[in-house]
Amino acid sequence: MKKPVNRSHVPTPPHPVQRREPLPWQHPKPLAEDPESVKRTKAIVESPSYRMADEDIEFLNCSEARGPRLELDYLKPEMGMEQHNIRRTIVVFGGTRIRESAALERELASLREAQKGEPAEPELARRIAVTERLLAKSCYYDVAREFGRLVGRSGPELGIHDLVVMTGGGPGIMEAANRGASDAGAKTVGLNIRLPQEQCPNPYVTPDLCFCFHYFALRKMHFMIRARALVAFPGGYGTLDEVFEALTLVQTRTIEPLPIVLVGKEFWRQVVNIDFLVTEGVIDPEDRELFWYAETAEEIWKGILAWNEANGQPLQGVQP
Repeated sequence: MKKPVNRSHVPTPPHPVQRREPLPWQHPKPLAEDPESVKRTKAIVESPSYRMADEDIEFLNCSEARGPRLELDYLKPEMGMEQHNIRRTIVVFGGTRIRESAALERELASLREAQKGEPAEPELARRIAVTERLLAKSCYYDVAREFGRLVGRSGPELGIHDLVVMTGGGPGIMEAANRGASDAGAKTVGLNIRLPQEQCPNPYVTPDLCFCFHYFALRKMHFMIRARALVAFPGGYGTLDEVFEALTLVQTRTIEPLPIVLVGKEFWRQVVNIDFLVTEGVIDPEDRELFWYAETAEEIWKGILAWNEANGQPLQGVQP
């Protein structure tokens, strides 16, 4: 037979925070003991050394803290995308200056009006010529928006529930692709980067899926680790950087091959002469097969679906 517990010797559980008697360090040193104590204590608690490390922005931004910053730059977007079940992405790159036609038409009209007062101004003439060329390429904004809409609609239509459009989160072509996905009511991701001149994310990225990076390298990693296709529209240095890095990763088999689509054959064939690189022996003939050209949103999407099907990893209704 068990002996009954003598509860008279069991103390009452203490309060998880409060004490009946405060501990010595809960009170500042009395002024009666040292008239300078309050001023001294204030100087201590206001010193940067007293800040908690994770609350000390100056400390976190110093060069010695680069290691933890790199880890955090990776971890926060990773956790955010995991929480939203973002498993596979279609990554879209393209020029920030290629905007919708209405905006470029307004800009062109303003420049032409200004030129009336300064008909011989060479800089105005240059800007008008450039804006006319950008207006001619505004069709790519429409293609990118329609492509984003096609990917966004793919969930309910094809049983693809974890595939989203991902861009750099900026204006131009990136805005168009995010906008199209948003038009379809789908989630869409933007990976912004902190720059010396503050940039504003485009308004069509899903709010909880817009991430701001400190390091280009970690941003590039997040572009690639979930990518099931890369679609590049006409663009400048940033677009070329991403395209050639992806081509190099696939060429060297550092990553598994994935569809790489260059939209706008006329543009891309002037930007880089792939046949010349083959002839010169700096790349192999098979490296011409690492990408293909497309012109329309439907052509891009059907090509991506066909490529993944041929690769034994169809996008439709298959979890990664």
